[in-house]
Formats: sequence, C-alpha cells, structure tokens
Amino acid sequence: MNNINDFINRLGKNLKHQLKWAKRQNLVAWRIYDRDIPQFPFAIDVYGEHIHLQEYDTGWLMQPEDYQQWLDEVCEAVQFVVGFPKENIHVKQRTRQKGTAQYEKTGTNGNDFIVHENGRAFWVNLDKYLDTGLFLDHRNTRQKIGSIATGKRFLNLFSYTGSFTVYAATGGAIYSETVDLSNTYLDWAKRNFQLNHMDLNVHQIVRADVFQYLVDAVKQNKQFDLIVLDPPSFSNSKKMLDILDIQRDQAKLIDGAMRLLAQDGILYFSNNLRSFTLDDAIKVRYAVKDISKQSIPDDFRNKKIHQCWEIRHINK
Repeated sequence: MNNINDFINRLGKNLKHQLKWAKRQNLVAWRIYDRDIPQFPFAIDVYGEHIHLQEYDTGWLMQPEDYQQWLDEVCEAVQFVVGFPKENIHVKQRTRQKGTAQYEKTGTNGNDFIVHENGRAFWVNLDKYLDTGLFLDHRNTRQKIGSIATGKRFLNLFSYTGSFTVYAATGGAIYSETVDLSNTYLDWAKRNFQLNHMDLNVHQIVRADVFQYLVDAVKQNKQFDLIVLDPPSFSNSKKMLDILDIQRDQAKLIDGAMRLLAQDGILYFSNNLRSFTLDDAIKVRYAVKDISKQSIPDDFRNKKIHQCWEIRHINK
C-alpha cells in the first residue's frame, strides 16, 4: 500500500487549490479527490460541513482486520486535512452497480440537510442511500438548463430528486413535468420543489415508467421545449414493465422523447455507462452535438464520469 502521507499531501494540495475555486463559484458541494492516487481508490466530496467518502470497488483482497485498519487510517487522514469532526465523515463502500443499486438503502438512516448551489437549495442525505440526492457531476448541465429555461416547457425523465427541474423552474420555465418511478425520489423532489418555492400546480410530479409515459404523452399531444433524459445504465426494478439496458434501449428512449420535443427544442441526453456508444442511426435522424467535455465540471478529474449530448430536430 502507498504511504498514507502521500494521500494526506495530495488531499491537502487539492483542498487548498479548490477552496478558492469553490468560493469564486459560490459552491458548497464539490469533489476534492477522485482516485488521484490509485492505491487510495476513493471519491471524496465536500457537502457543506460534511464529507462523503466513497470507496471504489477494486477487487483487492485484504484481511478484514488489515482492511479496517487501513480504512480507519484513511478516515483519520481526511478528518485531519479538512478539520471536520469524525461524525461528519460519511463512508461508503461502492461496489459495482447492478440493477437498482442506485435506489438501495445502505441500512443507515443519517440526517437530511440542505446544500446550496448557484442560488438553489437541495436536500441531501449522505448515509441513507448509495447516492446523496444530488449528482455533482451534472452541475454544469443543470446551470445550462437554468440559463435557457425562461418561457419554456420542461420535461425531466428519470428525474431522481428533481434537481434539473429546480433549475428550470427557478430559471423561468412556465411549466414542467418530472417523471420517475420511485416514490422515494419523487417525494424527495417534492421537498426540493417546496424548498425553492415552486408552484406544484405548474411544476407537476408524475410517477410513471418512462417507457409507458413516452407512449401516453404522445397520445395526449404533449409538447416540451426542453427535455432532460438521464437514465440509469441498467435497471431491473420490479416496478418497471421491462428491464432497462441503456445501450440497447437508447433509440426507443431518444425517439420517444423527440416525439415530445417542439420543433426548435433541445433534448439533453446523458448517461454514465463508460462503454456506451451512441447509435449512428440517431446521428442520422437528428442534429446531435456531443457536449460531454463542457458538461463535466472542473473539480472532476475523471472526465469519463458521464457522457452528454444536445439533440435537436433537423430543420427541414
């Protein structure tokens, strides 16, 4: 194993540099370390006065007592560098995601607290689920949505806790629908909406299977000017009619969303499957622009954390 001092030095250096950056950006939630040293395979995020410390699954085998000692050392090092109390360091082991892992409880409840980002407020919980309620790697795209939402009708598919909708609504969207199948996350979205003083009659929450929603919405002649489609890579949720495999199902989802998109509208499509490739047929049917590079924030060392495209109708 690498020397813990190397880890401490790198973390300290990152923090010194990024504290100024975060202050300039007016951010309280950002990434300070992302597997910078391979022997310390963690993603470390600041959320206000708390640290979210996720261990990547490397497949390494260590004796349980050696492993615990190593993990304790890492936690102490993080605590030493950031200066937060021990109870504010939230540790998670991140195994390779299978199916509905994003929605799985960790067995710990933890406390909900509020973080602010670009003038918006969000509830997060660093213990209860594998994910925190706010995907920091989508910060740039959220900001983009907020900056172009004035007067627009907005649709958020696979909405999770509704953060894109918060940006759209506070950015002047005149109407929105936020679609997910999980009651847990739709309740969370509702709390985020209330936190940002959104009108729930204008910004509607829809519990639905996205595949079914796309079929029904076309029949109802719904139209949107801005759509975000950010599906999980894979899902076998019992509530879904079918298993979702994003590589296989991309055309079905993108075509379905494009049928709801106004002629001069924009669809933002993203996912975090590393091996994902966009079908050539999609690039023929629509005007497609890969914006992955611009969409990944400066604090993310891993530039492959997600891919993102801007998709429009080809003007005839």
